[in-house]
Amino acid sequence: MLSNKYLPAKLILKDGSEYQGYSFGYPKNVNGEVVFTTGMVGYVESLTDPSYTGQILLCTYPLIGNYGVPAGLHNFESNGIKIRALIVSSYIDNYSHWQASTSLAEWLKQNKIPAIFGIDTRALTKKIRTTGVILGKIIINNKSKINLEDPNKLNLVSEVSVKKPIYYSKGKKKIILIDCGMKLSILRNLLKLGITVKRVPWDYNFSNEEYDGLFISNGPGDPAKCEQTINNVKLALQKKIPMFGICLGSQIMALASGAKTYKMKFGHRSQNQPCLELGTRRCYLTTQNHGYAIKINTLPSDWQPWFTNVNDQTNEGIKHKYRPFSAVQFHPEANPGPNDTNYLFAEFIKSMK
Repeated sequence: MLSNKYLPAKLILKDGSEYQGYSFGYPKNVNGEVVFTTGMVGYVESLTDPSYTGQILLCTYPLIGNYGVPAGLHNFESNGIKIRALIVSSYIDNYSHWQASTSLAEWLKQNKIPAIFGIDTRALTKKIRTTGVILGKIIINNKSKINLEDPNKLNLVSEVSVKKPIYYSKGKKKIILIDCGMKLSILRNLLKLGITVKRVPWDYNFSNEEYDGLFISNGPGDPAKCEQTINNVKLALQKKIPMFGICLGSQIMALASGAKTYKMKFGHRSQNQPCLELGTRRCYLTTQNHGYAIKINTLPSDWQPWFTNVNDQTNEGIKHKYRPFSAVQFHPEANPGPNDTNYLFAEFIKSMK
């Protein structure tokens, strides 16, 4: 029997369909793009991933909240929760884990993020897989109205990027890291390798600066909205300085080279996506979070595909044939895992002679 502390709530999709449930987060109404993740664990990492900005996240795994939330920024991928709302089938309030300091519900309330449980998440996931990601809104206790707005029409990267450069001095080699909504695990992996990182805003002009490598991070939304970033990277491609991109960074590199991107039907969001390295028999399990991809047949002749997704054959990486430029659509920093492709960070650093 449900406690009286859970207010009635519902999800209303753009097509008019409704899903009834109960609120266990912050009691406010929100709208966003409804997407799903198939990860069985890692809700703390997912909720704090800036790439989810503007989205209502649906967890396909039915039991969420059972290990609570740990304390400390070192356990998160940003300075707070970035999703607009959370949808789960069964919320577990009685958490148990040696690192946990609070429940998922309390953490959501502290960050003013609404969440609902008790809906048929399997039916909702099947709907999204059939029709594609869809706009939706969450209404708590049937109070007030809220309009639907498409977050992909906004420059979401400008919302989550740093506002001014930040230095992390760890070694002689220096990279410029374009922060498009970077997961903190990316920074942690780079600093472990003993290099100095200059983390700059998404629209920062670094063309007249000296550096040993250029790194373009992940981030939310449509990569085509990042016009300043694309133009800056386009200038950098004229040089021979090593360059590496992750997720949105891969799409930005492709756009800067002259290729095109497109919006996927429902994207890839999970920690179990198999990626094949082309020209080899090696297949890696990867963490992913993206709704856009590169049109591989639009790549210029001096670029080539590097990885491909085994499930749907979409592009998962590109590299230049003659210069030290490469990028992957998946997340080699993983977190919560798997760590199959973590070696790519070291390979990038080695390319900086």
